[in-house]
Amino acid sequence: MQFRDSLTLDAPRRLNDGAMAVRARAARTGVYQYAGSEVDPENKHNLRDTALVNVLRDDGTVFDEKSVRSFIGKPITDDHPAAPVTTSNWRDHARGTIMGAMRDGEYLAFDLLLTDAEAIAKVDGGKRELSNGYSSDLQFGDFTAPDGTKCQARQTSISGNHVALVDRGRAGSECAIKDGFAVCDTLPSNLFDSFTQEKPVKTILIDGLTVDMANTDTAIATVQTLIAARDAATAQVTDLTSQVATLTAESQTKDAKITTLEQQVKDAKPTPAQLREAGKALMVTADKAKSLGVTVSDEMDETAIMTATVTKHMGDAAKDWSADQIAASFAVLTKDAKPEVKPIGAPKPINDSTAAAANARAEWLADKQTAYRGQAA
Repeated sequence: MQFRDSLTLDAPRRLNDGAMAVRARAARTGVYQYAGSEVDPENKHNLRDTALVNVLRDDGTVFDEKSVRSFIGKPITDDHPAAPVTTSNWRDHARGTIMGAMRDGEYLAFDLLLTDAEAIAKVDGGKRELSNGYSSDLQFGDFTAPDGTKCQARQTSISGNHVALVDRGRAGSECAIKDGFAVCDTLPSNLFDSFTQEKPVKTILIDGLTVDMANTDTAIATVQTLIAARDAATAQVTDLTSQVATLTAESQTKDAKITTLEQQVKDAKPTPAQLREAGKALMVTADKAKSLGVTVSDEMDETAIMTATVTKHMGDAAKDWSADQIAASFAVLTKDAKPEVKPIGAPKPINDSTAAAANARAEWLADKQTAYRGQAA
């Protein structure tokens, strides 16, 4: 698509061989205004009937290296040709060459060399207005220029074709080669039409696939396929990541449970000293309960013995008491209790006779068992 531009040129210089050299300030950054019919002739974006459309041209577009290089070596023409300049018609239209390009502030400047005597004579005779020919893509949307101006479109992918000498450019007499400078307008409508009929084939490489961007349907289908594949892969990665996180959490939970159980087993395993102290405590509790007339069996632990003692003496008042309340009540009830102590019998003399020794041992054990039963009762 073609657009209107302005160029600023230094005063032309004559070389020894008669050629004319001039530096032209070409594209500049900023906001350009075009008729809606120029930027949206088919009204695809509802801009065709708009009087003026603001188009943004930013630094990234103007000074893009590929775009800048596209102008170098392109011809200077006498008027705009009816079709773009190519190798097949270059001899018919070329009157000079764009020799170089450089950044000049906010402008992109070209070095132009006119090498055709007839074209130079026309410049000397007053044909001094200029118009550069190039194609550019448009992005439609809401854009904001650095100065805050709102724009409905943005230029991208500028590709140079030629710069033309014209009798009268769209910008009028100010767009001309003068003693101090020259300004260049853009393409006339006939060239605009010819450029829209010939578009270079553009391809891009996406994930190893070459996509022909000139074929809209194919490009859209390919891109949609790639997007779907990407989304599916992203979803799969997300699902796998979630599963890994779940398994990691479960593993950590199991490790914590194992560590806790190991510690509980370690804490629950009594030492011999603890067993002895527990046995003593149980015997003391049992003796205190017996002294208050409570029957104690071998199956009862300390809590059961204390509960039986408190229940016997306190009745229903203690039926809903906690273990701490039972223990406190038991301590009060047995504060002055004195366990009954029974002798285990006098020692039996043992002689050296084996049979006598065996009999004496049996009698001694019998006496001890009798004494123990008495205490247990």
